[in-house]
Order: sequence, then structure tokens, then C-alpha cells
Amino acid sequence: MRNLVLTLAIVCLTATSVSAAEDPGISQTKPESGPYVKVEQGYMVPYEFTIPGTQVTLKMIPVPGGKVMLGSPESEEGHTDAEGPEVEVEVGPFWMAEHEMTWEQYKPYMELYNIFKKFQAKNIRPVTDDNRVDAITAPTPLYEPSFTFEYGEDPKLPATTMTNYAARQYTKWLSGVTGKQYRLPSEAEFEHAASGGAKTAYHFGDDAEQLGDYAWFDGNAEEKPHVVKGKKPNQYGLYDMHGNVWEWVLDQYSDEGFAKLDGKKNLTALAAVNWPTEVEPLMVKGGGWDEDAENCRTAAKMGSSEDDWKEEDPNIPLSPWWFTSYPSTCVGFRVVRPLEEVGKKDAVKFYQADIEFLNLDVSDRLIEGRGILGLVDPDLPEAIKKAD
Repeated sequence: MRNLVLTLAIVCLTATSVSAAEDPGISQTKPESGPYVKVEQGYMVPYEFTIPGTQVTLKMIPVPGGKVMLGSPESEEGHTDAEGPEVEVEVGPFWMAEHEMTWEQYKPYMELYNIFKKFQAKNIRPVTDDNRVDAITAPTPLYEPSFTFEYGEDPKLPATTMTNYAARQYTKWLSGVTGKQYRLPSEAEFEHAASGGAKTAYHFGDDAEQLGDYAWFDGNAEEKPHVVKGKKPNQYGLYDMHGNVWEWVLDQYSDEGFAKLDGKKNLTALAAVNWPTEVEPLMVKGGGWDEDAENCRTAAKMGSSEDDWKEEDPNIPLSPWWFTSYPSTCVGFRVVRPLEEVGKKDAVKFYQADIEFLNLDVSDRLIEGRGILGLVDPDLPEAIKKAD
């Protein structure tokens, strides 16, 4: 990612603690220390909040907007056709989770399945045609946890093996209980954040010899993922943007890269998204702990495979929420929150891709009682308390 506009001051990191009821991440005064992004509303600053209804915190880091180049030049070592041709994209400012979602942060979403089943049995907060837009599906309990927890359940390890659909539903849950718009990043947003404002293959330059200082990859990871924040952050204060686990983005993967965008002007980050219409391949970015250095570059990407990634899945039919097999054991995600939110009608595509086969699969599971819907809004944590 080639960042042409850099408005972020990088100093030592500090975070502003806020409650979910406040407007997090905006300061009316310029911070004396720490990173910030000057915007019309004031100053975007780091913030940390407790996910409502849990004891789990999530820290968000501001990332500046600007005109950036999506993809990589043909001259870059490791370049593939899927990374070209480079196109200019206007990326708006956003906050991004400082590291991949961890098991500590993902398990409260996993627990919603039994909670929503209890609600259904007691007719609490029923889902209707009128409120279905505010509902999510919770992931079914693991049939064989050894697949998912192959590398243990350390709360600080990156959560892995969730499908792109499950990651999107997680972001909808987080948005619902906080009242703020969290979602997966687009490919352009991910590359912009991963670049740290640099115009090189990695945020620290083009020399892969330095990668071990910033990333877990096949040169140092010892064939396993590692707890988050174990390496140095990039210029924006984001950890593990190279390596450790691949991360889901909004886009469909295509070997044709950005051919459809070539020559287009005034592209925004969302206008540049290759919105999914097929269940595979969907896109992951950033590289993983078992990848070589070239596959951890800012522009590197990989496509998912339903058959290969669910090869050991004991579910019949195969789960919409879980993968079981390598390389899904190297795949996780992190969330972003844009400064400028879109309306609820336009936000639907963030949370459930327009993929006919996937949506029919989920619908069939709900009809058969093997899946469950539940409403997510700021009242959910209190409703859970009362139902216990």
C-alpha cells in the first residue's frame, strides 16, 4: 500500500478509556501524547472499551485517511497477478483493533448459541419479520473442539477457524451491543493500515530480513500461532499486521486482481470492494505463522476453499460457522470502526454477504432447528442477566 497522505502523529501509545454509552475515540482537544488523527469532529484517538455484557476489553487505534495505492507493482518481489494492476483508492479514517481478535474476545460470541436457545424456549426477545434486520446467528457448539483448539485455548491467542460468515456475524453482534458500527475491513483498508503509511512491501521497508522483528512467520514461529502483541507494532500502533494469522476482509478473492477497477477515478474504499457473490474463494490478508516472508507482504492475499478447509468437518451438512482443517487453523480476523458510518440499510452487506448458496444453507439450518437467531442491541446484556 502506497500512502500519499499521512496525517497521523506517531508517539508513544496511550489509550482513552471510555464506556460504550459515550462517543468513543473522539477528543475535542489535541492529545498531549499518543497517536491521533485530526478530523472535522475533533481528534481521533485510541480508545479501549469493555464489550457490553462481558468482562472483555477491546482496544481500537486510529488510522488516518488518504489517497493510497491498492495492490503491488510488478517489480515487487513476490508480486502475483491477483495484486495488480495497482489502483488509487481514497480511504477514509477509521479505527482498527490493535491486534487480531483473541479467544478471550471471541468466546462471548460463541456462548450466544445457548443463550439464544434459552430465549427461544422462553419466548424472550422473539425474532420477527419486523426486527430480523437486528438479528444474528450464533455459531453452533463445536462438534470436535480439538480441530479448533489444536494450538490451545490461551485467552491471548488469536481466535481461528471461524468462517468469513461467522466473523461478519461477530461484527454485527459487536455493533448491536455497542451502538457503534464495527465490521471487517475492506482489502483497501487492511492494506492501508498494514502499510503504516509506507510505500514498501512491508511497513518497515522492502528488506524481508527485518520481518522477524514484527511478525510470526515460518522463519521464527516454530509451526504454531503466538499470543498477540508479541512483536513490534507498525507506525500506526497496530500489531501482527504481518504474520501470526491471516485475517478476513470483506472482499471476494480473484486471480484477476483489480482488472475491473483499472482506469476508474475517485474510488472510495467501499467502492473498490469486490463484494462476494460466491461462497468461495473469499479473501484473507496479512499472512500467517506458517507462511514465508513473501506471503506476509502488505499486498499478499489468499483465497478460501470450502472443501479443503472443511475436510475434517463432522457436521452434515458442513457448518456455515466453522472450518476444521489447515490452513483455516491459521485464519482469524480483526475489526474496524469507520469514522463515517453508513445507514442500517447499506450496512447489511457488511454482516451477511449476498451469497445465495450460503444464505440458503443458513436458512435451512434455522428451519431445522440446528441454527439459532437472536436480536443484538444495547438491551441484550441486561436481557441475558434477567434470563439467568
